[in-house]
Amino acid sequence: MLPSRDIIEALIPVTNDPQPGITPLHGGDINSVYLVTSPSIQTVLKTNHKVYPGMFPAEARGLEALRIANAFRIPEVLQVSEEYLLLEYIPEGQKQLVSAETYGRSLAGLHLNQQKTFGFTTNNYIGSLPQSNGNHDHGADFYREERLLPQFEAALNKGYRFKNLEVFLKQLENLIPEEKPSLIHGDLWGGNYMVSHKGEPCLIDPATCFAHREMDHAMMALFGGFPSNYIAAYNEVYPLTAGWESRIPLWQLYYMLVHLNIFGSGYYSRCVQIMKKYL
Repeated sequence: MLPSRDIIEALIPVTNDPQPGITPLHGGDINSVYLVTSPSIQTVLKTNHKVYPGMFPAEARGLEALRIANAFRIPEVLQVSEEYLLLEYIPEGQKQLVSAETYGRSLAGLHLNQQKTFGFTTNNYIGSLPQSNGNHDHGADFYREERLLPQFEAALNKGYRFKNLEVFLKQLENLIPEEKPSLIHGDLWGGNYMVSHKGEPCLIDPATCFAHREMDHAMMALFGGFPSNYIAAYNEVYPLTAGWESRIPLWQLYYMLVHLNIFGSGYYSRCVQIMKKYL
């Protein structure tokens, strides 16, 4: 299904073309994605017919925050509305063009963008699920209140049960070290990392917030798709806190709960296993 005529006409201030070429690109279950080609410019158009209120404005804010951080190449937001998001088109290159050292230093540079409180200027989405970003002074409080609790509540409403949930949630303040809130991508799996044709590391489709930086490392470890051995270069710029590897499953719990609530019971046992590890 191609974009509506109303959307195509709304793009004219950028495309200068009432009848641009429209080529469907690989998208996902959430959005339709197109390459829009006119004589003067190529752009990427994402649409979702208002199914997810506020999704595109929130994504635009996240992309702009990542662009300002100036650590990765981030597509520029050209237009945004409730129905669509128009982005700069970045031709894709081979991931081998970016070394582990370059990627590690870029990620550390992103995480060095910090503020006083955990949270973000707006709520956004993680996949198709709303993600709240209320402000908190402590990382454990943010992770419990804004990340785990909404997902646990959704899972409980679906009939899943979690033994010793209250005990587990109280443990978080003893498990999560105090750090300054870092700007994170928030949904950093391999499909949201690309390399430009010029060899620049790029990030797309963020779930941006200021949170504990180990969350990005945890999501990367789940599904792969990143330069191996990037940690050495990362630690040269911004060393990780001692014990970070033992906390990776703790951060992965959030993403496993998200998968549980979107895709179903295949992720339930992994969630339970992670909880048991920290009880």
